[in-house]
Amino acid sequence: MDFNSGQELLAICTEKGLPISAVMKERELANTGIDQETLQERLREIGAIFVQSATAPLTDPGKSMGGLIGGEAQKLHAYYEQNALPGGALFTKAITYSMAVLETNASMGLIVAAPTAGSSGVLPGVLLALKETKALSEEALFSGILNAGAIGYLAMRNASVSGAEAGCQAEVGVASAMAASAVTEIAGGNPQQCLTAASLSLSNLLGMVCDPIGGFVESPCQSRNALGAVNAITCAQLALSGVTHINPFDEMLDVMYAVGRSLSPDLRETARGGNAVAPTACAVCSGHCR
Repeated sequence: MDFNSGQELLAICTEKGLPISAVMKERELANTGIDQETLQERLREIGAIFVQSATAPLTDPGKSMGGLIGGEAQKLHAYYEQNALPGGALFTKAITYSMAVLETNASMGLIVAAPTAGSSGVLPGVLLALKETKALSEEALFSGILNAGAIGYLAMRNASVSGAEAGCQAEVGVASAMAASAVTEIAGGNPQQCLTAASLSLSNLLGMVCDPIGGFVESPCQSRNALGAVNAITCAQLALSGVTHINPFDEMLDVMYAVGRSLSPDLRETARGGNAVAPTACAVCSGHCR
């Protein structure tokens, strides 16, 4: 049991009459040699890390290793508790949790790299926000994780999830595609709609550079995770309502990778361009900028 492309994944889903999450579950069981109980335990562990990494900074924020972020998620959370924010509960929680995970990562806490540490806030932010606002079951959350895993697997196999190789579009962009597909399935979408949501997500964030200030995975990474979360929910809603994308998922992966490889090295995690070389950023990071 395996699939090498989105088209192959769709063919298996059609042949077996299964959602993407179930096909990914079969793949994991067949290719890793673990049993159902072990897989469930691993999914439960991932879910627990999601919760811990996304909620701990809301009550106990700490400064990041680079000193550039810390406390932003708590500010959002506190403001939302007292005021009505324009984005409503789902968007606000997704933004808050995604930013909190980046704080956990930047302060050496435990996170799930989904698909990378620098983009680790998008998927838990979206799934936990959806779980709370829509009262999702544990099994629905697990389905979302498995579905997202299939999208991330294809991105790693056929393109890249490395900012150093293909820019932030390969990190936050792929994370957003993973989350968009997961939300689409959880909300009742079919496999084709899931891949449409993922393709739209990649397209929306195409060309996003990787320009970490001071070389730290902190800023602008944190707010970009919030953007990736909102983009994921938006693209899921588009796909569920029947909006399509001209370029299928496999082609969007090819496009994203080609664009990423064409970016200047200064815009691929070297901290030699973009936000990283603005005068204020260089002053704030006290000599870390080059």
